[in-house]
Formats: sequence, C-alpha cells, structure tokens
Amino acid sequence: MSLPSPHTDPRGFLRALFDAAVAQAVPGPEIAAFLPAPPDRSRGGRTLVLGAGKAGGSMAAAVDALWPHDAPLSGLVVTRYDYVPPAYQERPGRIEVVEAAHPVPDEAGRRAAQRIIELTRGLTADDLVLCLISGGASSLLALPAEVGACRITLEEKRAVNKALLKSGAAIDEMNCVRKHLSAIKGGRLAAMCAPARVVTLLISDVPGDAPEVIGSGPTVPDSTTCADALRILARYGIDLPAAARAGLESGAFETPKPGDPRFDGHQVHMIATPRQSLEAAAALARSAGIGVHVLSDEIEGESREVGKVHAALARYVARHGQPFTRPCVILSGGETTVTVKSSAGRGGRATEFLLGCAIALQGEPGVHVLAGDTDGIDGVEDNAGAIVTPSTLARAQAAGLKAQEFLDRNDAYNYFAPLGDLLVPGPTCTNVNDFRALLIV
Repeated sequence: MSLPSPHTDPRGFLRALFDAAVAQAVPGPEIAAFLPAPPDRSRGGRTLVLGAGKAGGSMAAAVDALWPHDAPLSGLVVTRYDYVPPAYQERPGRIEVVEAAHPVPDEAGRRAAQRIIELTRGLTADDLVLCLISGGASSLLALPAEVGACRITLEEKRAVNKALLKSGAAIDEMNCVRKHLSAIKGGRLAAMCAPARVVTLLISDVPGDAPEVIGSGPTVPDSTTCADALRILARYGIDLPAAARAGLESGAFETPKPGDPRFDGHQVHMIATPRQSLEAAAALARSAGIGVHVLSDEIEGESREVGKVHAALARYVARHGQPFTRPCVILSGGETTVTVKSSAGRGGRATEFLLGCAIALQGEPGVHVLAGDTDGIDGVEDNAGAIVTPSTLARAQAAGLKAQEFLDRNDAYNYFAPLGDLLVPGPTCTNVNDFRALLIV
C-alpha cells in the first residue's frame, strides 16, 4: 500500500506514521538476538517463562516461535484483557497467557501473580528463567504486600492505584509507590527465582527507559525506598490504609536493592523503546520527502499544557518558517499526565493533549495533529487518541461543542467522538507509550 500524501490526505499520512511506530514495537523474529541458549538438559536444567504487560502476549508468542522445538519450555504470562494475539489464541503455544485488568488491578491479576510466584518454587542454579516485562505490568501483577501484621487487601491497593492515576503523578512516582505496596514487583520476582539464572526482556513505555520503572521493575533491583513512596503519597495528598502506612513507615515493605547477591549473573535486554518507534515513523515521513524533527521521547508534564507548547511551536513554524521549514513533521513521545478534576468526563492523556493543542492552535491553517497511545487504548476508552485538523474547532462549534468546557471537565473523548476524529486501531498487543505527530504543510 502506498503512503498517503501529506498534502492531499494528511489524516491518512498521520495514521500511517502512527501505524509505523506501533509496528516497530511489536516483538517478532528480531528478539532472537536477545535469547540465551537453553540450559543444559543433562543437568536437569529447564526453561521457565514468566512475565506481564500489555505486550506480554505478543512477547510470549515470539519467544515460543523462536525457542528450539526440542528444548523444553513452559511458563505463565499475564496481559491485558483482549491483548492476546489472535493467532496465539487460536493455536496456543508452550507458554500459557492469561488476561487481567488494566489500569486498575482485579482479582484475575492477583491470581496470576500468585500462580507466577508458585512457579518459582523449586528452581535451581541449573534452571533459566526468561522474564518478559512491558508497560502495564504494574497493574497486571497485582499481589498486595503482606509482611507480618502489615497486610494490604486487593481493594485497598485498588483504591491507592485509582488515586495515583487521578493525581497527576509521573509514572516513576506512581511505580515507586506501586512496587513498595507489592509482594512481587520492585525486584521481588527475580529474588524469588534465586538461585536460577534470570534473563529479562523489556519493552519500554517510560521516559528514560529505566528498567526499574518499566512495569515497576519486578526483576531488577530497586533504588527507591519506602521513605520515597511516603513522600510521593504526601505530595499528592493520597490517603493510605493503616496497614500500608505501617508497612512503609516501619520499612517492612522495603524492596531488594542494588548489590543484592540474588541478582548476580542476571541479564536485562531492552528489545523495544519509544525512541525506536519515533525513528520508524520519522523514516517513513522522510520517504515522502517531508522534513522530520524529533523533539524528544521523554516528554512529561500535564497533558493539556504539553499540548499548548506543541501548538505554539507548530504555529510558529506555520507562520514564520522557523525554527523548521515547512512542510515538516514534528514528532514526540514520552508519558504525559492528567490531573483529573471531574469524574464526569471521559478520555485519557492523548485526547486531553489534543484538546489543549486544538484550543491553542485556533484552527491554524496547514497544521494537523495526531496523538495516540501505542497500546491502542487512551486511558480506559476504546480509542488510542484522536486527530486535530484546521477545521476541528469550527466543526465542533457548529455542533454546539465548546472546547474549553470539555477540557475543564476532562471530557476530551466526548469532544472528539461526535466529530468522527477519534483514532481507534484496537488493541495493538504492544506499548511504548505516547506518540505525537504534528504535520505542518
């Protein structure tokens, strides 16, 4: 299929860039380079695959296809509901894949985490554990911490998680809290696998690609502390159940730290990153003769404010040809946040970014913007994001939709839906977080 023209079909062109970014992040044959040799069967060594994340199903399918057919392989991976690749659903392989809830944990996630812990029992130094971790594991591996009298219920953990999601906290802050309230994250899973050798394959969905932040780092040592978690909770005014507070204040919920001998000999490989996806989209845009400028793959901040900044840059390019000449595409990634002020609204980071951007652009001629979450779901809705065109505000006004009112109640989904401007690719079975493309023609 030929690439849509950025001049005559800007929507199609932007969608093609999004699709290229997503395709780059879907695990496939290229991960063979990161797979270790099977353990020595003559010594009784076995290979166990454990994992979690929105890309868990596709990672499991790729490993199953690449692992030698004469080498034993088994394991359990948990992914989001509807995120098991269709081909693997129809013909399951040697790795069991189960589903659970995201972004708020559910009982299915708790059961899956408990089963994963049970699978680690009896491992020896001759065994190999392949851990497949991607964004979303923080919610999907939902086993509340229990140390002595400090025991958190699943409902209590769900409440803290919901509060974090609404607070505007950055992903590293949220995951610091999550790992300290978990019985399996923050390096604890790898510690349970000792003395087996652990090899972790990661797909990054966080700014900076820090392994201990991705999925709350279940297989890597944690440099954050219980005190850090308490400071974050205080900063955002989040209440804690008594048992959770006691576990944090006493240090009972502390995580394994760098230098812990249980991590000796472990390996971590990054198989897909936000930067690689932005580069794939950039290469496609250049093939159409369009200049490309990648701002960063680590952009954070309040979604609507980041939208205003992107709009200011696009407007200056459109009006003055600086700092970039038109036609061009401006790309960015990262993970913005939404401070939820109204429970009546619908939408996620991408649509809130776009609504802030559209208001700031005020219908600037020649500027088209797409933003979407590469996992295919913006928050908890059925869309990945949406598209803004020079006619967005005018079409909305004609339909009686006032942009600022929708933004004030965090209701960007219901602003773009009647316009037919939502981006709905469905589950992508991967996740490298936010993708934003501004086309100026």
